[in-house]
Amino acid sequence: MENKRKNVLVIGSGISGINAAALLERSGVAVSLFDSNDKLVIDDIKRKFMEETSVDIYVGELPRNVMDTLDEAVLSPGVPIDNPLVTELRDKGVRITGEIELAYEYSKGDVLAITGTNGKTTTTTLVGEICSNYSKVKGGETFVVGNIGNPYTAIASDTRDDSIVVAEISSFQLETTDSFRPKVSAILNITPDHLNRHYTMENYVSVKERIALRQTKDDVIVLNYDDAYTRDFGTRTDCRVIYFTRKDYEGARSEGCDVLHMDGDMIMYNDMDVIDVNDMLLIGTHNYENVMAAIGMTSAYGVPMDMIRDTIRTFKAVEHRIEYVRTVGGVDYYNDSKGTNPDAAIKGIKAMKKRTVLIGGGFDKKSSYDEWIESFDGKVKKLVLLGQTADKIAECAREHGFNDIEMVSSMEEAVKRSSELAEDGEAVLLSPACASWGMFNNYEERGRIFKDLVNGLEE
Repeated sequence: MENKRKNVLVIGSGISGINAAALLERSGVAVSLFDSNDKLVIDDIKRKFMEETSVDIYVGELPRNVMDTLDEAVLSPGVPIDNPLVTELRDKGVRITGEIELAYEYSKGDVLAITGTNGKTTTTTLVGEICSNYSKVKGGETFVVGNIGNPYTAIASDTRDDSIVVAEISSFQLETTDSFRPKVSAILNITPDHLNRHYTMENYVSVKERIALRQTKDDVIVLNYDDAYTRDFGTRTDCRVIYFTRKDYEGARSEGCDVLHMDGDMIMYNDMDVIDVNDMLLIGTHNYENVMAAIGMTSAYGVPMDMIRDTIRTFKAVEHRIEYVRTVGGVDYYNDSKGTNPDAAIKGIKAMKKRTVLIGGGFDKKSSYDEWIESFDGKVKKLVLLGQTADKIAECAREHGFNDIEMVSSMEEAVKRSSELAEDGEAVLLSPACASWGMFNNYEERGRIFKDLVNGLEE
């Protein structure tokens, strides 16, 4: 592509920022990298680059003379678009974009993109596995990128015309997209989340819908008919709609769209049997929705149904999402650290078949916990709470008549106390309903620490 960029600032020194800066540098752009955390060491940031770099790095405060030379700023997902520095740059006429938009402009091939409040990682991983199997047959290569942990910018230069990019896209990443146009997209569901960043539900919904901003009638979007927000969007989008539903096949069909739906234990595509859920390794009704979305996306892209079906049969749950860890003393332990909001945590509870000691709490994203507490429905034996939201959740639980609560100060204490409370034939579930920040770097670290502690329990 013709490079029209001259002086670009990347904001954020995490994995997304480092890879965005490296991509720009390889492209011959004059690039600077800035992080507002004045405790960071510039030499440590430089060591994050895979090869020697000439990127100018600034921490704490960005020099005024650097600001005056910029024509573009690339935001890492963790940088809000209303950040004071970003606002000032925008007012100066600097183009504001993000790492997804940047990577898309430099990459080739087809993009299949997934967003939604919950289920993104499982669906993205499954779509990636199906497409990878397809690539082996038709040629080319599949890359799985985005919010799943592998920056799109890290592989953009490696893509070719026959590449498939399967991307998990968060609301933070969608805020800064413009030309981004997936061939097939999906919005799995929309429930309240990240309102500390987006402020209102209307803003949050609008940002999620940006995944289809540039899609046309030649493209496809897969939507959840059981979700009021995504069902409504299906009537407004310009692209071809495929719905999936567990509850209202006739309603979805009345929209004149192709529909994936449940008939007992059978997942069907219109009138065609696809797969019996008893033949899958994934458990839980939320995963049936994820599978339906994956079928809709990959079949729309042209993957043969037999290949889709065979991949689903052997597909296992992703790490940190209702992940079985170990059975100790007759107690099953599950890691659902990716349950970072109440709606995701509700799905974790619903997937449990046994009486459960539940570990919850963490960073406060201004969520409401009422529906989560109501979902306990006699299944939760004890609620073990830690983190910033512990008192808030405990108060909410008591308002709903749930008083079996214990407060702890660390994950170590949470696992130890849960192991004492759970009895033979019961389960312990880490499903926090909150983000991990404040106590852990991310939900992955939280989940790994939980698993290490469980694996250290004596029989």
